[in-house]
Amino acid sequence: MTEDRPTHRHASVGNDAAQHDPESRFSSRSIRSFVLRQGRMTAAQQRCLDEMMPKIGIPYRIAPLGLDEAFGRVAPHVVEIGFGMGESTAKIAAARPDEDFLAIEVHGPGVGNLCKLVAEQGLTNLRIVQHDAVEVLRDMIGEGTLAGVHVFFPDPWHKKRHHKRRIIQKDFVALIASRLAPGGYLHCATDWQEYAEWMLEVLSAEPLLANTADGYAPRPDYRPLTKFENRGLKLGHGVWDLVFRRTGTVE
Repeated sequence: MTEDRPTHRHASVGNDAAQHDPESRFSSRSIRSFVLRQGRMTAAQQRCLDEMMPKIGIPYRIAPLGLDEAFGRVAPHVVEIGFGMGESTAKIAAARPDEDFLAIEVHGPGVGNLCKLVAEQGLTNLRIVQHDAVEVLRDMIGEGTLAGVHVFFPDPWHKKRHHKRRIIQKDFVALIASRLAPGGYLHCATDWQEYAEWMLEVLSAEPLLANTADGYAPRPDYRPLTKFENRGLKLGHGVWDLVFRRTGTVE
């Protein structure tokens, strides 16, 4: 619905097995955070993807990713899940040059567009993984290593029978929480009220997370307003932000 909304659709990521280990809840067959709808790649997007991914792309592999080595420096690391066409991602990375951003997306045109923005703006603190976010978090990101995770405007899957396809589910939130460093944050945003209520319930139930607000949070300054969001707000449509922080220590 927004210009930045991914054109893939997030699916369910959990099952009923392995109640205590977030990683073991996902088998190689059960995890998919998306249903791919590839769309059309423009010539400019394809050219930028071909030119930039060898420089800023990180291939998926079942092995820990050294984030400091990937960015060539020591800095806080933030993961963005499902960046759509990448406009907000690029703006956030440009506004926070002292932090490094690992952006995950499966949608080819979106990856190409973000590559274009990185090249145009000369961004050095952004890397892209074109792969399923659940597998990336499970297989490549170490426990307690992230300063933040962004999940902005995932598909709300409006129909009740499709709610199991939503990306914000108990098991996936547990996996995200395990990858956050103590004090690290999970920031979700949605323009669908029923999904906001769902998110609030799921995030509040995760024992490793604590809400930073009494319910929904004010939009943090670092999350830009999209054109679609601005139009919606002028029409009286709501947008809900949720910001939770990791509690405790990493064992």
